Amino acid sequence: MAIVTNKFKRETIQLIKDNFDNASNHYYIGIGRSDVWNATDTAPDAYANLNEERLFRNSLQSVKKVGDMSFVVPRHNWSSGTTYSAYSDNLLTNYPITHQYYVMNDNNQVFICVQQGKNSQGESVDSTVQPTTTSSGASTGTVFVTSDGYAWKFIYTISALDASKFMSAEFIPVKKQIGSGSQSTDSEQLAVQNAAVDGQIIGYRVASEGLGYSSAPTLTVVGDGTLAQAIATVHDGKVKKVDVVDTSGTLSLGSGYTNAIVTQTGGSPTTEAKIVPIFAPKGGLGSDPRADLRSAGIMFVIQPDGTENDDFIVDNDFRQVGLIKNPLQTVGGSAFTSNTGIALKKLTLTSGGATFTKDNVIVGLTSTARAIIDKVNLDSGVYSLSFHQNDETGYGTFNADELGETVEEVVGSGSGSVAAGSGTTVAGEIATTTGEVLYIDNRAAVTRASDQKEDIKIVIQI
Repeated sequence: MAIVTNKFKRETIQLIKDNFDNASNHYYIGIGRSDVWNATDTAPDAYANLNEERLFRNSLQSVKKVGDMSFVVPRHNWSSGTTYSAYSDNLLTNYPITHQYYVMNDNNQVFICVQQGKNSQGESVDSTVQPTTTSSGASTGTVFVTSDGYAWKFIYTISALDASKFMSAEFIPVKKQIGSGSQSTDSEQLAVQNAAVDGQIIGYRVASEGLGYSSAPTLTVVGDGTLAQAIATVHDGKVKKVDVVDTSGTLSLGSGYTNAIVTQTGGSPTTEAKIVPIFAPKGGLGSDPRADLRSAGIMFVIQPDGTENDDFIVDNDFRQVGLIKNPLQTVGGSAFTSNTGIALKKLTLTSGGATFTKDNVIVGLTSTARAIIDKVNLDSGVYSLSFHQNDETGYGTFNADELGETVEEVVGSGSGSVAAGSGTTVAGEIATTTGEVLYIDNRAAVTRASDQKEDIKIVIQI
């Protein structure tokens, strides 16, 4: 069975970020679909096919440019009474979602669990002491042990700015710091990165406990690095745990190892235990938090505020969110680069309009064109209807002749006259058939109000 490595995933995400950072590219998050999904308005699963993409384009209401993006990882808040896993180099499934080997504390500081707390029988114990950078050496990334037996390493602090943009209930941002940066947390993280030690052995896995030990064996780490040490604990004739310490109890992770084995002397076992070293990532824990936390996700964020200069409709809802790269303007066909834009068409009325109702279907009595109303507009005494069309309504054109026509609601009392001649139907700013649709999410209805500010986050995991 083939696998895709985490390094490949990170490099793929980095390519996306490099593409995003290219000034010639413009990424937008769009919202749309005011009409209900079905009789129960239950959102269907989205599928990666052209039909899904076409339906999204045809229901698009508004877009806002993505200003920034970030690598992200699943969020694990430290909680007293929780048993955390230690970092390991061989966990096979649901890593790190099920095996929580890193935490974020109350100060938005991120720590990796280097050694799980265990009792003398080798049984895992709950974490009861929250790791913080107030521990000796912790702020520079030195591994430290709390009184509950857990060993932790500080990796980075999420700045207030990054937290406001990229933190959610399920994800936290992660990055590799390049240069000193503009925030105090940037220089703090850079110091941890620079202090990382390559080739450390950060733990030991007891692959088999052995039998018949009369005492704890002396362990020796044999490999191409130096100074890694380990102490075994024996209970009931078996090796129950191995700690990354020397005989004085001092943490001793060594450095420079790319390979190593653990040999044993003493203890008089009938069957010798098998103890396997656990290696830190290349460069050492802390040198690249994206690798340490196995980031395979990226987050794009926008924060629409009210009407966004009439580019976003209010007092209606949306059911789709999507990511679009490099859409074009409707008029002229050049790149769309504005901060916000509206995709809905607008139909101008010479009379009527007040009785039209959002989400109702309208029909042109002459053209037979049909559409779904997203918004009823009133501008300087003139009514107009912002609308979209889909496969159910068809894609007919209102005002089929120069005389204009009457438009009525299929169900409802709305009725009005369409202005005659050209210019009656005005296209939106975004040419919805252009640009690359990179992501689509179908969801339950989200209602917008004039004083509402959304925080729309798209997370793509590879």
